[in-house]
Amino acid sequence: MTNHVHLLLTPAQPESAANLMKHLGQRYVQYINRTYERSGTLWEGRFRSSIIEQQTYLFICQRYIEMNPVRANMVAHPGEYPWSSYQVNGQGKRSGLVTPHALYLNIGQNKTERQAAYRELFRHELKPGEIDKIRKATNGNFALGSEKFAEEITETLGRRVIPGKSGRPRKRKE
Repeated sequence: MTNHVHLLLTPAQPESAANLMKHLGQRYVQYINRTYERSGTLWEGRFRSSIIEQQTYLFICQRYIEMNPVRANMVAHPGEYPWSSYQVNGQGKRSGLVTPHALYLNIGQNKTERQAAYRELFRHELKPGEIDKIRKATNGNFALGSEKFAEEITETLGRRVIPGKSGRPRKRKE
């Protein structure tokens, strides 16, 4: 059985997410190895990530993440999963780990309205293909957003952030 951990982060600095994962991997692995008298790594490969266009994909990605335990038949409702931020965003549970995103803060005038609006997002399934889009972007370390967004990220990072064309490049005619 493969377990996945999904984090939706808004890093303060460009390297913040990578550093978080590095330190988490080091500290957590040491803790688990000491506690359970084992050795070695816990995870296969490096972490995968995707830069998302917030306006379009923040809530879609939150719904994708929060619904994973439901899709896996671990719980009937995302609020039942103990490690879910749904309990914070949709049910008002206090947490020192979850910081409300600016877009979340804008979906209601107060905490009660925001929680109700967040719960409302979960009344509808994700559009067909959205889950595949998210998985493809994450597994390929691609940007998730509009074409314009991808172009901006490509320019900023200086590398391709969308899938390339399959096959060999065509030979140029001289």
